Amino acid sequence: MNRKIWWGAGIILGIGLVYLIYSWTNAKVGYHGTLIDPPSPTEDFTVQSDRGDVHLSDFRGKVVLLYFGYTFCPDACPITLSKLSQVYKNLGDDADQVQTLFISVDPERDTPQVLGTYARAFDPRFVGATSTPEAIAVIAKQFGIFYQKRPVNSAAGYLVDHTSVVWVIDQRGNLRLEWPYDFDTSFMVSDLKALLKQS
Repeated sequence: MNRKIWWGAGIILGIGLVYLIYSWTNAKVGYHGTLIDPPSPTEDFTVQSDRGDVHLSDFRGKVVLLYFGYTFCPDACPITLSKLSQVYKNLGDDADQVQTLFISVDPERDTPQVLGTYARAFDPRFVGATSTPEAIAVIAKQFGIFYQKRPVNSAAGYLVDHTSVVWVIDQRGNLRLEWPYDFDTSFMVSDLKALLKQS
C-alpha cells in the first residue's frame, strides 16, 4: 500500500515538474506579440496563386506569416508587407525558414496574377493568393478576420475595410502569435528567432 502511495505521489510530482519547466520556458522566451496559449491548430485550406494551388500545409516545417488584405489597400497592407520585407532582411539566413502568405479579401479585383506581382514586389519569396468569395469567407472566419466593402468617390469604386493583423503559424501548423500591422519590426524578428529555436 505504501509503495502505491509513494508511486502516485511520484507521478504527481513528475507532472508538476514538467508543467513548471514548460511554464518557465514560455516565460523565458518572452514573446512581444500576443501569444496564443495553448497553441491553436489550424485547418488546412487551398488558395490560388499565379503559380498554381497553394495549401497552408505546403509550408509545414516553416513559420508562416499569414496576412489578409488586398492590392488596392491605400495604407495598412503596403505598410505591413514592407515591414515583413524588412523582417526577412534582418533575419538573414533564418528567413529561409519563414514563409509570408498574403491572401486577398478582394477576389473580385485581385486575380492570382495581380497578387503574384504585387506580393513579389515586396519580396520575391512572398506568395500572394486568393480564391472564390465563398472560400475566402470560410478561411477568413477561421482566423477571425472581418472585411467589408465600402463605396468611395474615386476611380477605385470601393475600398475594403478589414482586420489588419499578421498571424504567426509555427512549423507544426499551430497558431502561435498575433501581431498588429503597426508592430515594431525588431519585435517581429525577436519573436521569430525565439520561435525558430523551439523547432
